[in-house]
Amino acid sequence: MKTETVEIINKLGLHARASSRLVNLTKTFGADIRLSIEGQAPIDAKSIMAVMTLAAAQGTELTLSCEGRDEAAAFEAVRHLIADRFGEPE
Repeated sequence: MKTETVEIINKLGLHARASSRLVNLTKTFGADIRLSIEGQAPIDAKSIMAVMTLAAAQGTELTLSCEGRDEAAAFEAVRHLIADRFGEPE
């Protein structure tokens, strides 16, 4: 299992379009991919409804966990998407 804290850095946070990009990416992997905010239960990052419930604004720290088949590739891809501001301008 790979686990790390990541920060949402894009200005609009994890809004609908960013959430959709995240879910579309996570669905391409076989690994179990979870996100959580401290003090809350982890959510399935392959579920758009679950991701939207995070309501993660800019500056929110999330715990990213990947486990299973292709976990390393999934972990790096999700980290890259978040670091790239979900492909949005600053």
